[in-house]
Amino acid sequence: MRDLDRALADIVAIRSQIAGGTTFRGYGPVTLAATGGLALLTAGAQSLWLDPAAAPMTVLAGWVAAALLSAGLIGTDMLTRSRRLHSGLADAMIRNAVAQFVPAGTAGALLLVVLARGAPDCLWLLPGLWQVLVGLGIFAAARSLPGAVALAGAWYVVAGLAVLLLASETRALSPWAMGVPFAIGQVLVAVLIHRGGDDAEP
Repeated sequence: MRDLDRALADIVAIRSQIAGGTTFRGYGPVTLAATGGLALLTAGAQSLWLDPAAAPMTVLAGWVAAALLSAGLIGTDMLTRSRRLHSGLADAMIRNAVAQFVPAGTAGALLLVVLARGAPDCLWLLPGLWQVLVGLGIFAAARSLPGAVALAGAWYVVAGLAVLLLASETRALSPWAMGVPFAIGQVLVAVLIHRGGDDAEP
């Protein structure tokens, strides 16, 4: 029985190594681009119906909701595509893909909690910080995606730093400071994945 357990553990380890060295094809460009459109819709709705200065937590809650919806869309598409395109390696590859973004996502959530509780006057920092974290998450995932996707990571980092610099003048939340960089970034990721040859189908 011990030999069987060891053999099964070896098989799992081998599958994980193969999955780690295989290009992940589970991200669908159409779904990624759609999340960019969702970012613009969120920014537009907030600019029409909300005053960020009067309700900063409502603005941020809207972005958290948009992020969760985007993650749900990407995750559902990822499960479907991975099972179709990676067959037996699908589960290991999905675990690897999710694990690459968990540190950045966790850090972003904790920043919201810490700033909301301890420094609510600094909530204006979050859009730029979140963009930098998304960029770092993309860099972490780049080893299993087409190499050019690192350009999208660079976009998010540069955009986040620019947003921080611009927002430092007014120290106010702006829906467009989130919407525009995320829309451009998600469409850029979609284009780079499609052109990288990872995408056998839309």
